[in-house]
Amino acid sequence: MADTRLIQGRYRLLDLIGRGGMGEVWRARDESLGRRVAVKCLKPMGPQHDQSFTRVLRERFRREARVAAALQHRGVTVVHDFGEHEGVLYLVMELLEGRNLSQLLEDNKAHPLAVPDVVDIAEQVAWALAYTHEQGIIHRDLKPANIMRLTDGSVKICDFGIARLGHDIGITSRLTGTGIAMGTPHYMSPEQIGGVHVDHRSDLYSLGCVLYEIATGVPPFDLDDAWAVLVGHRDTQPEPPRTHREELPEFFDRIVLDLLAKAPDERPSDARDLAHRLTAGRASGAVYALAAVPSPVPRPFGARPEQPPSLAPRLPSWTRGMTTGHKASGTWPSPAAAHDHSAGLTGEWTTGVGLRAGVTVQAPQRQERPTPPPEVLTVLNSRHNAGLSLGRLGRWTEAGEVHRAVAVEREHALGPDHPDTLASHYEVGFTLSRTGRAADALREFGRVADGRERTMGPDHPETLAARQEMAYVLGQLGRHFEAHQVYAAVLASRERTMGPEHPDTLRCRHNLAFNLSRLGRLEDSYRMAHEVAAARTRVLGATHPDTLVTQYEVAYALGQLGRWSEALQTYREVAAARAQALGADHPDTLSARYEVGISLGRLGRSAEALELYRSLVDDRTRVHGPADPETLRARHGLGVNLGRLARWEEALAEARDVCAIRERVLGPDHPDTLVSRREVAVGLGWLGRWADALEVYRQVAEARQRVLGADHPDALASRNDEAHCLEQLGRGAEAVELYRRVAALRQQRGAQSL
Repeated sequence: MADTRLIQGRYRLLDLIGRGGMGEVWRARDESLGRRVAVKCLKPMGPQHDQSFTRVLRERFRREARVAAALQHRGVTVVHDFGEHEGVLYLVMELLEGRNLSQLLEDNKAHPLAVPDVVDIAEQVAWALAYTHEQGIIHRDLKPANIMRLTDGSVKICDFGIARLGHDIGITSRLTGTGIAMGTPHYMSPEQIGGVHVDHRSDLYSLGCVLYEIATGVPPFDLDDAWAVLVGHRDTQPEPPRTHREELPEFFDRIVLDLLAKAPDERPSDARDLAHRLTAGRASGAVYALAAVPSPVPRPFGARPEQPPSLAPRLPSWTRGMTTGHKASGTWPSPAAAHDHSAGLTGEWTTGVGLRAGVTVQAPQRQERPTPPPEVLTVLNSRHNAGLSLGRLGRWTEAGEVHRAVAVEREHALGPDHPDTLASHYEVGFTLSRTGRAADALREFGRVADGRERTMGPDHPETLAARQEMAYVLGQLGRHFEAHQVYAAVLASRERTMGPEHPDTLRCRHNLAFNLSRLGRLEDSYRMAHEVAAARTRVLGATHPDTLVTQYEVAYALGQLGRWSEALQTYREVAAARAQALGADHPDTLSARYEVGISLGRLGRSAEALELYRSLVDDRTRVHGPADPETLRARHGLGVNLGRLARWEEALAEARDVCAIRERVLGPDHPDTLVSRREVAVGLGWLGRWADALEVYRQVAEARQRVLGADHPDALASRNDEAHCLEQLGRGAEAVELYRRVAALRQQRGAQSL
């Protein structure tokens, strides 16, 4: 394969950058898109393997490659393509600039990494595992060599799907003749060693081994004999990491020992729980209270400090290393000159350094800008990651404040079109959309999309991601016709550059189907969602989370078409599949149960819906707490069905309680708060208290007009509610005038959309 230098007429191999037990990794160029990629070539099966085994290998490879390609998370390596060339199976992945943890330890002469770096790596890996485990994917071979620390400080897990492939087919035992389960001895869980059932908690054990090693310099069972290592995992309690290194914070010591529990049930319940513990531990300041005083001279990543540890209290992690400014010199490539689509957030834009030490990329000197000091970039990246962590915790307002501050500083230091600057603005837009500020989010995403188009090109995945978020926010604003146009343009680009069944293409088609229903094109929406569900079933499998999301959309379209019996059945199927694949308490499972309740209510089966919502409120409260937005959504559904059963006093009390909590948690103008406030007005009306209802309806209408605009469909619906209330109060002339104003605004909006 290496001799041909060209795979499938598209991927040109440039140089070998890695070799392992399952194959080789090459730096390559995608001749079609003009970007650099990494190509992993699996070892070919020799003549000792029968045809049936080879056939199974190929089929499993395709299946697992599709699964890996569907993973979309900052902490997981992106898979662009896969296939077979001259009998060799290959994966095309993003080209990562950085070093894996094994290499970092080697660079550091087997000394442990700096404590803040260890905790930061642990937190990033935990969030990535939380995502993949929630998709039903287990890595099975987590080790330092499979975790990359990029030049911008972010962390990515590599080789999802490949490790699973080896496990499922039994490739290790077939190749070596042993009965040892898939995995690397120093990082294998006791259940892997015993050959029993393995679930996500096996990955947590392996992560514990990795963290132990990067924190202390040695794995938990540092023995030369492989069998002795396996016995150690199975029978021996590890020494606490702090016995090797006293400066490690106590919370981290406890976490690692919990991860290394012999019994899976004694480990953290899942990676999300682990990530929350790490985030809380780092936020407490314990990491930096025991970290070394930063050296005035920047030192290599992971190098041990020469200064003694300081016990003085520390500021939050994102302030560490901040300076009042330095004189800078040098240049960085101008945005107009940078068309390498593989560049990471900082990557070659700031350092000009490729994957291998000593390989420098020379860019045309079209624009000169002083190169910021490395420690400034490190601090900005740390603050950016802190903002991401806040977002993962649902603290969107705080996350937005952090990202806005970082965006301003990155723009000053790096320029407005630098990928880092645009990445910060993208996250600002994301936080705005999650806090109900859709118009502001649209402006932010538009700025990002234009900047990425200038620097990366119109068809670059990052450009398309920003355009797709623009379409989503347009939908939030009720501008569904414009959203449709943007989605359609993004879809055409994705189909042209990625193919019709690439996961990103299918995701865009899914969003387009969703938007079609909001345009009232219900049959088109149903048909497209049904097609996407079938395609995702082929590519990803029937129980893959993305497939179930689209089946969920199929059910929604059925409901909009009035086919509520079919919608109910489909929602129930999705809920059952999610419960089996993700667990009964997974948010997606609970969301499907919520929609089952909606369907029951629409079918006039409100007593059943009421019981379902009572159960759902209990589960949501237990899992997420009483003030969680989804708990409140379930309580809202409960109140609606109380009203349908004519239990209006109870319905009004429930609506008022939910509205008060939503106003406190989400804000007075949040869409969910306004929905609850409207439900209060509905209850007042049914109880004959029309004057009180009119006051509440007007509050809702004014808030929606202020946030969404006077001609937004929700604002117009609220004005209609207000007019109806005026009628009930005998104020017919005012009601007629208000109806006329609403009709004129609707006509004006319709004309603008043509």
